[in-house]
Amino acid sequence: MSDPVAAIRNPILRGFNPDPSIVRAGDDYYIATSTFEWFPGVQIHHSRDLVHWRLLTRPLSRPSQLNMIGDPDSCGVWAPCLTYDGELFYLIYTDVKRYGRTSQPGSVGAGLRDMHNYLVTSRTIDGEWSDPVYLNSSGFDPSLFHDTDGRKYLVNLLWDHRPGKNRFGGIVLQEYSTAERRLIAERHIIFTGTAIGFTEAPHLYKRKGYYYLITAEGGTGWGHAVTMARSRELLGPYEPHPDTYILTARNRPDAELQRAGHADLVETQRGDTYMVYLCGRPLRNRGRCVLGRETAIQRMVWGVDDWLYTEARDAFPRRETAAPELPPHPFAPAPTREDFNDATLPIEFQWLRSPWPDELFSLTERPGYLRLFGRETTGSLFRQSLVARRQQAHCYSAATVVEFEPRHYQQQAGLICYYNGSKFHYLYVSTDEVLGKHLRVMTCHPELPDMFTAPIQIAAGVPAHLRVEVDYERLRFAFRVGGGEWQWLPEQFDASILSDEAGPPTAPNFTGAFVGVCCQDLAGTSHPADFDYFEYREREFAAALLP
Repeated sequence: MSDPVAAIRNPILRGFNPDPSIVRAGDDYYIATSTFEWFPGVQIHHSRDLVHWRLLTRPLSRPSQLNMIGDPDSCGVWAPCLTYDGELFYLIYTDVKRYGRTSQPGSVGAGLRDMHNYLVTSRTIDGEWSDPVYLNSSGFDPSLFHDTDGRKYLVNLLWDHRPGKNRFGGIVLQEYSTAERRLIAERHIIFTGTAIGFTEAPHLYKRKGYYYLITAEGGTGWGHAVTMARSRELLGPYEPHPDTYILTARNRPDAELQRAGHADLVETQRGDTYMVYLCGRPLRNRGRCVLGRETAIQRMVWGVDDWLYTEARDAFPRRETAAPELPPHPFAPAPTREDFNDATLPIEFQWLRSPWPDELFSLTERPGYLRLFGRETTGSLFRQSLVARRQQAHCYSAATVVEFEPRHYQQQAGLICYYNGSKFHYLYVSTDEVLGKHLRVMTCHPELPDMFTAPIQIAAGVPAHLRVEVDYERLRFAFRVGGGEWQWLPEQFDASILSDEAGPPTAPNFTGAFVGVCCQDLAGTSHPADFDYFEYREREFAAALLP
């Protein structure tokens, strides 16, 4: 047996992986995270030592489980909860259909929201998951608690849309009947939060005769925090933790892991307690988290007072934490290059909203190529032909080659760095009646008019190689045609706009930066583009690439 690893380096799930929910089944650990408008829904990572993790599956893959066509940016699948009762895995999730118009600064002013909570089950974590059971639409962040007597309860945030009210109306609890497959009895408000406010993300646990309730408070930005309360009775009253919050960076600008909150607990085989939580790593000279909200983990300890604390009792999110005494179980690294030789899309890639991917792309129409069918505009809430993977490091290189012969200016395809419909940099190939086939960059900035570089004429009938280099907030594009040399576009673009923090603070911004390929045909003829490969390599800062 190999010696255990001494420390875990955070974040454990890099890039856009927020709202973690963790569960242990025997010797296996699983974390479910939010995917918002990206399909398939919910990412589940797997580990056997809490140190090494691999992306295992995305369970919401059928139209009967999830259809997000029309869902706004940063809506869709919020905050899954993954639990296990010894026989079945239970996955609860919210599908947000409307975020709400904001009439006051911050989410407190977003009154009208549509959010529907569902439950799916499976006997195996990576098997077929059931069709969903509808639960309620009273709020978001639903979580299932399995009590020791076999009864099950749903807790979720109660959303109060009324004017002048606290939108975060408290944590409600209602019993779930497995026999009837529905919520039964009355709902009860069990906790209204602390003075921090924005009380959400509830999870219930039972230990030594207490019911413990963990919530997130302070909003999912710089004031985020993990709070805890407990009660001898399931319905309360719940007494807040003596330190109010048990983990936060809200008053610590020196913390490398900012925005810490939205947590869940797991106990190891040896009885140690670990807490997973979301965090952000802002660019030092921009204060923006282009990697989105990531997942970190920290060892916790129970005090003699039966309250939970960080090991140093300072509630500080740490870049390193002690690893459990478990045999190391590393996984093979994900490939840096995909040649699209299989009939299924590599697991690192996702697309937007639609449960009908055959309308958007094919890996079989031209074997060895990813064929994208030209669809709606970049940023459409309906049918975008865009396939991308997460940016998971501050410095990376990505490249592809596209075979695409546009017939008119309404057809375009290329390489895109994408956050949402109002934040992207897009190096694309198109044509017009003056230059013929050409390429240029479109930048969609959340606070400025759309910007375009001057078109560059390229040869028809020849594949176009496209490349992007990202170093923190600096982004540059290059291209070559056929076997020619790489040619750099002279412009340097701002990669930091691909973040939650860029743009108006009242808009929903909860995802992270992606890099990938896309194709548009605004004439509606589905003119295709073929991509031979996609390469993504993380690296150190490359000063030589600067202009």
